[in-house]
Amino acid sequence: MSTLFVVPTPIGNLEDITFRALRVLREAEYVLTEDTRVTGKLLKHYGIGTKMMSYHQHNEHKVLDGLIRRLQSDCSLALVSDAGTPGISDAGFLLVRECIRKGIRVEVLPGATALVPAIVGSGIPCDRFCFEGFLPPKKGRQARLKTLAGETRTMVFFESPYKLITTLTDLAEVLGKDRQACVSREISKLHEEYLRGTLEELGQTFAKRTIKGEITIVVSGLVV
Repeated sequence: MSTLFVVPTPIGNLEDITFRALRVLREAEYVLTEDTRVTGKLLKHYGIGTKMMSYHQHNEHKVLDGLIRRLQSDCSLALVSDAGTPGISDAGFLLVRECIRKGIRVEVLPGATALVPAIVGSGIPCDRFCFEGFLPPKKGRQARLKTLAGETRTMVFFESPYKLITTLTDLAEVLGKDRQACVSREISKLHEEYLRGTLEELGQTFAKRTIKGEITIVVSGLVV
């Protein structure tokens, strides 16, 4: 049976991948990848010779119909992102949705994501949380933040190192400078770190540093 396999890949350490994921990557007809150079290193590391096809946020609408036709012709595909689980702030949602609409089997493998380690490692209550992904860069940013001002659950955001200080400043202005937060960086990589404190303290700390790597921000909810 043709299947779209959604396969999480390591977010840093190449050992953070399951035996099942490696088997699927070997057995699939093609691996759909954001960047063939990045995925190529992973496949080479594990001696996997499956051919790759480009699939990312800039071409997903263009190639969608062709991928569906392949899947309908008894061809199984493995979808990966550069790091982590596809569809979470990465391309993948459109393809998964269309497969479901067309009755094509979708199998999502569990695996690496920055989301859970960031929450657990923050020390902030994680029994209830909401994931907000990347905040809008400009239009709608303040409106989104204002809707979160009264959120009582722990909030999780993704951010690039280039916008981290701006985002911490914006969060402090809307949610309050004394709101507890944690910034995790380079999870599972050599220079992994968790910095904890108030939004104001974290903003001041990172303002003095050169910021690199993938960023996850965890912010405590409003205490009522």
